[in-house]
Amino acid sequence: MTNQQINSIIVAGSVDPAFVYYNLSNRKAEIRHAAGGSAQPILNKSAFGRLEIHLPSLPEQQAIACILGALDDKIELNRRRCKTLEAMARAIFQSWFVDFDPVHANARRRDITSRRRESSGETEQNPRTGVRGSKADTDDVSAFCLKPELAALFPDRFEDPPLGPIPAGWRVGTLAEVADNPRRGINADEIKLGTPYIALEHMPRKSITLADWSTADAIESNKFEFRRGEILFGKLRPYFHKVGVAPVDGVCSTDILVIVPKQPEWFGFCVGHFSSDAIIQHADRASTGTKMPRTNWNDLARFEVVIPRREVAELFSKQFKPMIDRLHQGIQESRTLAALRDALLPKLISGELRVPDAERIVGRAT
Repeated sequence: MTNQQINSIIVAGSVDPAFVYYNLSNRKAEIRHAAGGSAQPILNKSAFGRLEIHLPSLPEQQAIACILGALDDKIELNRRRCKTLEAMARAIFQSWFVDFDPVHANARRRDITSRRRESSGETEQNPRTGVRGSKADTDDVSAFCLKPELAALFPDRFEDPPLGPIPAGWRVGTLAEVADNPRRGINADEIKLGTPYIALEHMPRKSITLADWSTADAIESNKFEFRRGEILFGKLRPYFHKVGVAPVDGVCSTDILVIVPKQPEWFGFCVGHFSSDAIIQHADRASTGTKMPRTNWNDLARFEVVIPRREVAELFSKQFKPMIDRLHQGIQESRTLAALRDALLPKLISGELRVPDAERIVGRAT
């Protein structure tokens, strides 16, 4: 069921539905022109029904749709992979720096060892951790324990500062200690043609994957420069939760904060915190303005976090950075495939390009 502002199509059995979809996708300007009304153009049913579609033979329709669909399928596969990589990175960050799972595991292992020394009851050795204890105990430890050489980087007990229990040897600090806002302003007339431009409308909600951007060719106002791998934080209406990692060098709107770790080893830690729900809630509470609330760097910089030992942050970044690199590779590949699809689409629909030629082009690109 759809509302009255949506035109629906029931495709005849002798026509390939996917071909009709791609045909209409190639005619956006024509469809907009056919719409009536100035303030709010509307394409009514009658005008929509008068649109003509050139139909080649059904096998050719299917072949064209198959070529274009294969490109879309690859783009969708990349999108899903990016989503999976992002979820994996977020889960590891949550486990290490919010839930402190490795510390709980080490504490549990310490307790098991202590009980083993005090009791002569039946024990068995966990083959992964080398810990002896009852079967229930050893299963409990192995449920979330790291490899021994990694687990050794984490403490096995907690301390009780004002914020609540934190891993021993870690401390409460602020994000200003590990990150900075460089504010590299650039005048519009200094921006080179073709420079990637990211505005708030290009940034998705609750995703660090920034797959969309335009060019700064028509920009008339000053912007901020950013570099690949730096964090972009949407400061206007922060509750929209627009935070991502830049996949390219470029410029961005001044409604976006550019954030960089003070040292490379804090990269993953910074991305995890600046993209977290906790800091978004903090930014929303601290933002000023009624209709267009904004946060600022000073508000974000004073956000309190539990700061781990440097070695732990470095270990996390070494695991996190390759995930971000693969995510960015997927973004670039999808943009290349989308450009190829958009170039082939009008030529295939019009008959300018034959299916065998298009298949060879796609084969070389993929």
